[in-house]
Amino acid sequence: MTETVTRMPVTERLMTDRPVKLSCRNVWKVFGREAERFLQNRSTPPSADQIADAGLLAAVRDVSLDIHDGEIFIVMGLSGSGKSTLLRCLSRLIEPSAGSILLDGDDLLKADETRLIDIRRHKMGMVFQNFALLPHLTVLENVAFPLSVQNVGKAERLQRAMEVIDLVGLKGREQSYPRQLSGGQQQRVGIARSLAVNPELWFLDEPFSALDPLIRREMQSELLRLQNVLKKTMVFVTHDFDEAIRLADRIAIMKDGAVIQTGTPEELVTHPATEYVAEFTRDVQRAKVVSAASAMRPRSAGHFDSAVAADLKIQAVAAQVIGGGKPVAVTAADGSVIGELTPDAVLATLIGREAQR
Repeated sequence: MTETVTRMPVTERLMTDRPVKLSCRNVWKVFGREAERFLQNRSTPPSADQIADAGLLAAVRDVSLDIHDGEIFIVMGLSGSGKSTLLRCLSRLIEPSAGSILLDGDDLLKADETRLIDIRRHKMGMVFQNFALLPHLTVLENVAFPLSVQNVGKAERLQRAMEVIDLVGLKGREQSYPRQLSGGQQQRVGIARSLAVNPELWFLDEPFSALDPLIRREMQSELLRLQNVLKKTMVFVTHDFDEAIRLADRIAIMKDGAVIQTGTPEELVTHPATEYVAEFTRDVQRAKVVSAASAMRPRSAGHFDSAVAADLKIQAVAAQVIGGGKPVAVTAADGSVIGELTPDAVLATLIGREAQR
C-alpha cells in the first residue's frame, strides 16, 4: 500500500533513537509430535497446509520483532491469534520450537535453567489477567514476596515493598488482605509485586481485561503514570484496540500466529498493510490517533495567531483550530514551524476522511 505521509511520526523517531532491549528472529511455536524436527533444515518456512498435513498446530509463526528500551509495545489480535503464546515464548515460560530471542544481545534460548531463573528474578516482571495474589498474605507481604525469593533482607524488602505500594497508590492498605480489596486494588497489588524487583523488562498479559470499564480505564491511566516515572520496557498483550491506541508506542497485530503488521497506532489506522488490518482498525476514531504533523499542509501564512505541537492528536487540538477559524502553525520540538493545520483538515479527520492538502 502506497504511503501518502512521508514524515516519520514523532513516536517512531523516538523509538529508533533508543537501543533495542528485546528482539526475536523467526520465532515459531508449533505444537505436536516432533515439531522441532519438522521445522529443521527448511529453505523456506512451511505453509499452513504443510503444517496441517503434518498433524501439527502452529501457535506462533515466523515472528521477528525489535522492542526498544523504554517502549510500550502492544501485541494484539483476536482470541486464538497467538499473542499470549508469543509473550510466553519471549519470556521463555514456554519453549519456542525455533528461532532466537535476544535480551540486551544475549540469547535467552541458550541460557541454562540457573541463568534463566536469575534473569527472571532480576530483569523481568510479569503481570497476568489472573491477579494470583496469595490470600493468606497482606498487601505488604504479597508485594515483598518476590524479594524474599531473592533472599533480600527483611528490612530492605519491606522498605522496597512500601515504596512501590505508595507508587501504585495503595498507601494505607498495606495491612489489608486480598479479599478486602476491590478488583482494581488487587491488580494494583499485582503490579506493585512485579515492580518490587525493579525489572528492566515488563510482560503484561491482558492485565485489565477482567476489570469493569471504569476501573479498566483508571488502571490504564495508572500504567501511563507509572511509565512516565519508571520508563520500563513493556510487552503488553491485549485484544482491545482502544486500550492499545491509548497505551502503545507501537503495536503488532497478529493473525493465525503471524504478525501481520507492526507500527504506531497512527500508521496502522491510516496505512493498513492488509484488508485484515483495515477491518481490525475500521471503527477506531481517527482523531484519536492522527497527529497534527500527519494532517498538516505546507506553510502558506507568514504569521499565525496560535500553534500546536506536531505530535499532538487531532482530538486534542480540534477545538483550538476549529474555534479559531483559520490555519494554525504546527511546530516541531524545537519550536520551529514545519507546516500549518487548517480547520478543514481537522473536520475531515473528525469525520473520517482525507482532507485536500
